[in-house]
Amino acid sequence: MGKESTGGQSPTLYATDRDSYVVQGWRVADAALLAGEETESTTVVEVPPTLMTHLAKSGLDGRVTQVVAPIVRVTATGNYVIQGARVSDDTTLAQMDMPAHESCVEVPASEMRSLVAG
Repeated sequence: MGKESTGGQSPTLYATDRDSYVVQGWRVADAALLAGEETESTTVVEVPPTLMTHLAKSGLDGRVTQVVAPIVRVTATGNYVIQGARVSDDTTLAQMDMPAHESCVEVPASEMRSLVAG
């Protein structure tokens, strides 16, 4: 759906055929940000807020009006930390242009809609 690429960084938003979105972003290494947010099946990624504007391509507003799940934190620099199901399917990952310092999560479309619901 869209990409926010600058200098080797490539946060990307994908729409799936499963009524969900895959959010590719930077791996979170800060223990304080990870606390309570990572499990065996879920993890978090950090993305710039401008990545969410690409939601407009699927008919949503694209402006985050509510900081609710799947956003679990807003960093001091204004980036969103987004929680979702860990994407681990090798076939899916092989199709993505993802640097080693990035990861991705799958988020139900209903949760993404809640971010832009006014």
